[in-house]
Parts: sequence; structure tokens; C-alpha cells
Amino acid sequence: MSHEFRIERDPIGDKQVPSEALYGVQTARALENFQISALRIDPGFITAIAEIKKAAAQTNIATGTLTPRLGEAIITAADEVIGGQWRDQFRLDVFQAGAGTSYNMNVNEVLANRALEILGARRGEYHLINPNDHVNKSQSSNDVIPTAIRITAYRIGTRLLEAIDRVGDACLAKGDEFKDVVKAGRTPLHDATPIKLGDEFRAYGRNVQRANGVLRHCLELLLEVPLGGTAVGNGINTHPDYPSQAVSNLAAITRLPLKEAVDRIQLQQSVGDFVAVSGAMRSVAVELGKIANDLRLMNSGPHTGFAEIELPAMQPGSSIMPGKVNPAVAEMMNMVCFHVMGRDAAIGMCGEAGQLEVNVMMPYISFGLFEAMTVMTAAARTFDERCVTLIEADRERCRELCERSVGLAALHNNELGFMGAAELAKRAMETGRNVTICFKNSVPTIASIPDRRDSC
Repeated sequence: MSHEFRIERDPIGDKQVPSEALYGVQTARALENFQISALRIDPGFITAIAEIKKAAAQTNIATGTLTPRLGEAIITAADEVIGGQWRDQFRLDVFQAGAGTSYNMNVNEVLANRALEILGARRGEYHLINPNDHVNKSQSSNDVIPTAIRITAYRIGTRLLEAIDRVGDACLAKGDEFKDVVKAGRTPLHDATPIKLGDEFRAYGRNVQRANGVLRHCLELLLEVPLGGTAVGNGINTHPDYPSQAVSNLAAITRLPLKEAVDRIQLQQSVGDFVAVSGAMRSVAVELGKIANDLRLMNSGPHTGFAEIELPAMQPGSSIMPGKVNPAVAEMMNMVCFHVMGRDAAIGMCGEAGQLEVNVMMPYISFGLFEAMTVMTAAARTFDERCVTLIEADRERCRELCERSVGLAALHNNELGFMGAAELAKRAMETGRNVTICFKNSVPTIASIPDRRDSC
């Protein structure tokens, strides 16, 4: 060894590794080969892999395939990584070789070298503790990586579900607050029959809840893990008791209700569950984006637009037009929704690109899924706290536009028939008068709008 490097060997050959590095030769090659972007995987993913290594070592000790001395050193090293230590040793680019082998070997090498130090040996003395033969014993990247994705996505997903629920609850609360606010309904952005603002917001809340329910169901699928399948799902090179015990140990470590896969080959062959979670997030994005669109429209003005609601003034809206305030948080929500939809498109293509027994696109799938979920969580919290809960209604403006709406003509269909009501609407548009004024002997019928609360 030199003062700056040590020599390590892998199937490709010898290579210098920085002496101070806990990682080893395969990580060093990946760091050199893939300097593509500044994008890095969510730290929770490294935690999940370390948890898997701990569960594997516990199980290998119990089945007699790993000595307690070596296994306990690996477990101690894994606990350090789980606790947040040595994170500077995990800096691989998101765009890398397929299937996540580099991620898996990065953790294997760090744990092996740290375990060597715990036993009083030097880094790189792999004849004592080997990244492949000991840390990775009874495992393959092909069962470790999808299991780690499932754990990480589920954890991030629980926070996402909570954030989206809060948006839905905020919309429902506004539904109650605005229950008596009558406004003009609009279809294809033209006058339609009246509607209550509260009913619109209750519908927003229920649509968010419905989409979140689909996401919650998809996240539950991730609790079934293929650990123990090794290379192709059939468990080659594992003790017969390893899969069930490893999953049980991992459930205890993660404190998640994980369960052994019914068919490990199935879950290693397909990334369909990840695609489903991403697709459910896209559905949530569609609902939140639509709500953001509506809020921006109803807030438009203040003198030349709808101006039916007032969104909170969070920041100036122009560098040249004094007094201009834009719907900034709703605009942010729209952009995040587009971003999530774009990630979903890429994840879907990655899912289809799988071949035979493994999907090599898992490095991007994991990044895209975690990143989209994290961004959507922060956006939903901001949308709730800095926009939806602070919305106020301009009740007089809502009533004014409702009374001017040509859509009121439809309320006279039963009296005049469709064509008669159409003539009434035409007369109102030609004269610029309100429909109720054009209809002789009529009384305003806005109050007759049904209260949907009783039927919901």
C-alpha cells in the first residue's frame, strides 16, 4: 500500500483505490465510469440497503452459513450506516450501469471495510471479510435492489399520503366555509347553470381523496418483498430457511409489516408495482393540477377577470407592474404536477424495457420514483398551508356574476321549454340585461339551487 492508494482486485483486474475510502474497487470503477450528472439517490435508499445487509447477516448467522464473529462485525457496520454515518462514501451518479449492481456493491464494500476495521484489520484485507462472499452472502443485486426500492418508496409514500390528505381535508373545510356562496357555473369556460362555491370545493376534496386512495393501495403492494430470490428469483445459493427468516428479520429492523413474496421470480422479473405507484402519483397530480388551474381562473383579475376568490398574497407578481400579485403557489403546484407526470412517463418506459429475469433500468426507476414523491410531498404541504387553507371568497362578486350569467336561462327550461329558454338567453345576450329581467314576471331563481350536502 502507498500513502495515497491501496490496490484492490476484481474480475476486471487490479485497480488503485484511495486509501482513505471505505468503498472498494467496484465503486471506484463506477465513480470513474459514470460522471454524468449531479443527481444522487435518496439517502433513504442507502439506509434500506444497509438494513437488508443487517437482516442478511443475522439470518446467515442463524442458519450457520456465516460465523458469528464476522456476522456481528457486519451488523455493527450496518448499524453505523443505518444511523447516518459514512454517508460521504455513497456518491454514485444516478445514471449508471443497470440493475443497481453498483449501489449494492458500494454498500457491500463500505460495510466490508468498516467491519474489517471493527475487527482490527485494515481496509482492503478481503481475505478476512469479503464484500461478495460475506456481506453479500445469500443475496444478489437482483433481489436486494428491488427490496430496497420497495422499502424506500413505502416510507416516502407514507409522508406523501399524509400531505395529500391534508390538501383534501383543506378543500373539504373550504366546502363547509363556502356552503352558502352561490356563483356562476361554467362549462367550456362559458356560462352554465349556477353552482355553490362550497360544492365545488367539496368535489375537489373528494377527488383528491379518491386519487389518494388509489395511491395508498399501490403503496401497500410494496410491502411484499422478493428478498431471498438471489439472481433470478429461485433462491440459488441460499439456505432453505433463509428467505422467510431474512424477511422476518428485515421486518423487525425496518418496523414495517413486510411479507415474503408469494412468487419471488415474479417480483424480480417485473417492476410493475413501481410503475403502478408512479401511475397513481400521476393521477394525484392530475387532480391537484386541475384544482390549481381552477383556483388561478377564479382568482383572475382583480378587475378584468373572475375575481371570485382571493388567494393569499405571498409575493409581488411583477418587477415592472406595481401592485400586481400572482397566484404563485398555485403556479408552483402546476409545475410540480407536470414534473411528476414527466417522471411517470420515464418510469413507464423503464418498466417496459425490462428483459427476462431482471429490469436493468432500476437505478433510474428508483431515482425517478423517490424524487417525484419527495417533490410532490413538499409541494402538497405548501399548497395546503400557503394557498388552499388561506383562500377567501368574494361573496358579492360571486353573486354579481351569477346574476349576470346567461346560464340562468336553463332554470326556465320547464316553463319555456328548451327552445324558449334559448330565446331568453339570446335576448339577454343581445340586450346585455340579466336573464331574470328579460323573463317577465319571473323572480330570481338563484336561491333554488339544490343543497348537495344532504346527498353527499
